Amino acid sequence: MTTVSPRVARESSAEAILEQGGSGHVEHETGAGAANRPVIVADLYQAITRENRTLVDLTWEQQRLHESRRWSAMEMVGAVDIQRLSESDRNLVWNAGRAELTTKPGADRLERLADAECRKWQGRNDVVASILQACGTWSRYWNEEEAHHETSFNRLSRMLELEPISDATFIEYRKVFPDDDMLRTLTLLSISEIVAAVNYGHCARVIQDPGLKALFKQVGADEIQHMNYFIAFAKALVDSGEYKAKEAFAVAHLFLREGGEVHGSKRDHVESRGTHVNWWDQVEHREGLYSPDAIEKKEALIFNALKRITGMTVSSAQEVEDTWMDLVGC
Repeated sequence: MTTVSPRVARESSAEAILEQGGSGHVEHETGAGAANRPVIVADLYQAITRENRTLVDLTWEQQRLHESRRWSAMEMVGAVDIQRLSESDRNLVWNAGRAELTTKPGADRLERLADAECRKWQGRNDVVASILQACGTWSRYWNEEEAHHETSFNRLSRMLELEPISDATFIEYRKVFPDDDMLRTLTLLSISEIVAAVNYGHCARVIQDPGLKALFKQVGADEIQHMNYFIAFAKALVDSGEYKAKEAFAVAHLFLREGGEVHGSKRDHVESRGTHVNWWDQVEHREGLYSPDAIEKKEALIFNALKRITGMTVSSAQEVEDTWMDLVGC
């Protein structure tokens, strides 16, 4: 594979994108050069129904964006000066490596679930079938990029001689999530990417070694792109009228409720699950070492994601719950 230099310089606006709500590289961009710039098709339902774009057209745009964003795990890991890393940096690397193990089963599941849903809609609503097939097709790029994250952090862990990940743990973290409604799945993945992107962005701010800082920035930028894709697919399902906005609010409430999942392993009570592993439940916070938090930032980005998916504006966890109750009819 032809590799390119790390893209962090071009993605240095990743933190700025988060500050603005996370909508970078999406198709509503305008201005000089925008016409040829590969983007995420943000209004997918309109692209299919009014612009007559086919799956071949949409896949080509996915490929163009993917190629423009490729980077080399070997180059990025090679640029890290492991002698310079603090104990806190080492802990961030170790946690990131374990967390990223759970993304492959997520991508595998998305591909399978999207294809199965696609075939259910064929003949009933072919636009929805196309949206779901576009989602399942894109999952191959998500899977590849997450492989870069997992292998980079875990290779660094080995080089730093940190606590090893046993094969049993590796296999445990590969458990595939149970199936769920497609809109709830896409909303959960959007929020998971929000939490990861904010965490990695804050890690990059405190890390001093330029190589490791660049790696965390790069991975954070990837997570922003993934979030934007998930939001685009979720919005298209809501726009189709076949999936109800209440499902997106139900998932957001799960994260934002008092003691909700946005607090991850810092919650007083973390549910014990035998079916799968949530990475955010497994992050280990060690006394005296830095660990990212930024709950308000994560909440603001979740509110923004809900608006982009459903068109409904909320600005607090209570408003999310109230809106969800209204949509359910309670």
